[in-house]
Amino acid sequence: MAARVVSESLSPLKVAGLYIGTVVGAGFASGQEVLQFFGRHGLGGLWGIGLATILFAAYGAMILILGHRLRATSHVEVVRASGIPWAGALVDAIVTFFLLGGFSAMAAGSGAVFAEQYGSNALWGSLAMVAISVATVLLGIRGVVSAISLVAPFLIGSVLLVSLVTLWNAPIQWAWEQPRAAALASWPISAVAYASYNLVFAIAVLGPAGVITSETNARRGAFLGAVGLGVCALAIDLALLTAVPQITRLEVPMLALADRALGPLSILYSVVLLAEVYSTAVASLYGLVARLTDPEGPWFKRLTLVAAAVGFACSLLGFSELVGRVYSAVGLAGFILLVTVVVGYRRTQS
Repeated sequence: MAARVVSESLSPLKVAGLYIGTVVGAGFASGQEVLQFFGRHGLGGLWGIGLATILFAAYGAMILILGHRLRATSHVEVVRASGIPWAGALVDAIVTFFLLGGFSAMAAGSGAVFAEQYGSNALWGSLAMVAISVATVLLGIRGVVSAISLVAPFLIGSVLLVSLVTLWNAPIQWAWEQPRAAALASWPISAVAYASYNLVFAIAVLGPAGVITSETNARRGAFLGAVGLGVCALAIDLALLTAVPQITRLEVPMLALADRALGPLSILYSVVLLAEVYSTAVASLYGLVARLTDPEGPWFKRLTLVAAAVGFACSLLGFSELVGRVYSAVGLAGFILLVTVVVGYRRTQS
């Protein structure tokens, strides 16, 4: 299938910003994802980050290019491009379910930050995140792209600042390794699961975004985005290894490192953490509603409000409960996604 020319193509840098902003979220900024998937594997975790970076580059490009070739309006066209009916339908159902779960978790996460960092009622924090996410999504895919791309540089900068200051002031505990407590027993499986878990959420925005970029920019942007994600994950991993094993007992280890590295200014990191929650919430909500109805149709705004209300209701279960139940299955489901993307990409090649 020949690639279509778009009237306004996203630059590689904007594609990279979109990719990074879509993948990183509350779990990434908290340091808990990196700790579970890589940090607990010691030196093996460094190899795992390298493998995950390669997977991010390859699959990010394929998803964007598939979206471009298919003129996708949601992730459903991308996952069904493999031509395997049961696989496409299964992945579509899983992605749709996880998008709602992801949005609910981000609303709950916002409430948790408001309660623990600012002493406010968690309910108000969740409501505020739901409201701003709805407002962004109603602007359409370009509003989502702009919001996420603008947030990404601040996310990278804050993570690198805290990590580099930490590494400057404390030695790395290279000998520490605790594979039995890791999310998965071996670093190669952890790396693949980490990439697939994140791509399940990223495909909801990357698929439709492929329509507004070229295949060349998609490849370059995916590469730059993957490198940015890899560098950030590496910085977090090394910083966490300066404070093991004590840091492993915390729910938000990066906030502890920020407090040690920045002192009173560590409150700024909680603001960045909220920005990451926002980027993931927007990506999840847009992807969910775009799956259910045409983004240009009359039902889009109504379903956005309905989905936001359902997500808010689910967020009342609490952040840790949602992450524990929803995210634990995402990596396994993502393995099916990786296969369908490769098959679909090969089938659509001219």
